[in-house]
Amino acid sequence: MKLTALIADDEPLARERLRLLLANDEDVDIAGECRNGREVIEALKQKRHDVLFLDIEMPGSSGFEVVEQVGAANMPITVFVTAHNHYAVKAFEVHALDYLTKPVEPERLRAALVRVKERIAADAALMTQEQLKSMLAALGTGTAERKEYPKRLVVPNAAKDSFVNVDEIEWIEAADYYSCIHVGTKSLMLRETIKQLAEILDPRKFIRVHRSAIVNIDHVREILREGRSEGWVLLSNGRKQKMSKAGWQALLDATKTPCT
Repeated sequence: MKLTALIADDEPLARERLRLLLANDEDVDIAGECRNGREVIEALKQKRHDVLFLDIEMPGSSGFEVVEQVGAANMPITVFVTAHNHYAVKAFEVHALDYLTKPVEPERLRAALVRVKERIAADAALMTQEQLKSMLAALGTGTAERKEYPKRLVVPNAAKDSFVNVDEIEWIEAADYYSCIHVGTKSLMLRETIKQLAEILDPRKFIRVHRSAIVNIDHVREILREGRSEGWVLLSNGRKQKMSKAGWQALLDATKTPCT
């Protein structure tokens, strides 16, 4: 299946160069071109695209303003293209997959397309897992015992993707449309909501103790109760995490069912 690409640049020659280079990849289908931020926003509203090659300095709205108006969670995979390399840090702060400087070199573009295809494949695998989960749920009884949970997660991290062993995750923190995964001294941002992660992780091991937090029960040291409605969970790393009444009940239920 071909990847649909959208090119956004106010310079006609820059659009033409990128269009010609992308034509060398038979897996890429150029779905449209935009001359400014307003046209990009309109194009994204009308049709879904797999990847967006986005210039930063454009009339009307800059590339960063496009991301802000559309919302990072609603953006396709984004590769910034610009003549200025001092935007690189900010580009990755808004979770761009890659950053190309003009004039775009063929080898550098090919490397970016490899990363785009790997990201799409990883997202498709996660989606397939979600579809399988829904299908098993529809089959009725006995699905919980047969369900397979992911052992590793793919986490984009600036210019590379990191693989995280699920068993090593200590706790997960909600961050709007993203989730912050805490593994030892590392904190990694994943473009999944905490609700989505709660649905794919083993519920016997990863307990949502609060609407904004999931904890790995293997790292829970103590439960500290405060009245009848809430309390705290003390993790093995010394962190104290707020716990709701529903989270406390979920922890109690998890201890009744041994993990296998």
